[in-house]
Amino acid sequence: MPLPRQRTQTTPDPAHRRGIRLHGEATSPAGTEESDAPAWSGTLERGLPVSQSVTPPPDFRHHPVMLQETLQGLAPKPGGFYIDATFGGGGHTRALLAASAPGGQVLGIDQDPEAIAHGKILADTSGGRLLLCQARFSELAQTLALSGLPAPDGILFDLGVSSHQLDTPRRGFSFRYDAPLDMRMNQDINSPFPTAATLLRTLDEKALADIFFHLGEERHARKVARTIVEKRRQKPIATTGDLISLLEKIQPPRKPGEIHPATRVFQALRMAVNRELEELDAAIAAAIKVLKPGGRVAIISFHSLEDGLVKRWFRHGSGEDPSRTPGMRYLPVAPQGPPPLLTLTAKPLRPSEAEMRVNPRSRSARLRLAERRGLPGEVS
Repeated sequence: MPLPRQRTQTTPDPAHRRGIRLHGEATSPAGTEESDAPAWSGTLERGLPVSQSVTPPPDFRHHPVMLQETLQGLAPKPGGFYIDATFGGGGHTRALLAASAPGGQVLGIDQDPEAIAHGKILADTSGGRLLLCQARFSELAQTLALSGLPAPDGILFDLGVSSHQLDTPRRGFSFRYDAPLDMRMNQDINSPFPTAATLLRTLDEKALADIFFHLGEERHARKVARTIVEKRRQKPIATTGDLISLLEKIQPPRKPGEIHPATRVFQALRMAVNRELEELDAAIAAAIKVLKPGGRVAIISFHSLEDGLVKRWFRHGSGEDPSRTPGMRYLPVAPQGPPPLLTLTAKPLRPSEAEMRVNPRSRSARLRLAERRGLPGEVS
């Protein structure tokens, strides 16, 4: 799909690998040998100097989806080390810290600087058991290497958008507010990703139609793209209100129970802006590589394309489908030796009826789990 080429991220300080900055280095607890498990706290920040750190948002709300199912799947143990690769509001991380006590440690990763800023409150009260890093989860392996921490016992990915991001108008994720069409998970000035408004302004009709059709499964993709190109000649489509007004005019009237006509287009733009499938592809590859033998990975997805990618990775990694799957750039051409994964969920787990009543946004969640096999020569 013809998307804008991603700009190369410049590294502010060559001494910090790939621009990921560590504040609060890992140190061994007093009275222990250097080889013992490190005690650490603080944050790893990407790009911006400390003086430009983001002020914590006053209300970073996020309901952790399928929390009990995730904990049962990851089976955290006292003293274990876990990675929450989508820290968000910290709901899953809090549960992992509690379940891995005493002595358990969590590395929280999120590309949203607001999530990291809010998470510092939890890190400061964790007794040195939580380290936070502002980075994309596709950079999981580099982040882990920079932290100096060992192979994890479990890794969690909770994909999609947090409640805070959806409910913050200036982020541009929701069609319920009139706001700038941003949609970037990371709004830093050095973010390598374009805004949604930039895509609508610069992509040609075919590229826009491909995005709406493939990422949003929008039936009227060509008509939407054609209308956008026509309208932008008269006036830039710069806000969510501009786009909603256009979509409501060209989409058929909604029948009772149907989704808003902007839903699929907004989803497609968000996924394109943040390159969500490419990022997920790289992240799963990294997770399989860094997991400790016997460690588990849990992935919660909210879209059929995401879930399909996870399913194909797990089938490939477990030897059920050893062939190279088109569109999965990080898969080997053929399995090298024994398959590295054991799939723990033949079909994805779904939220309970009770959870969907309390949190309607959980209704499309799907949870898949896999375990890293111990391969010849590896030490668990």
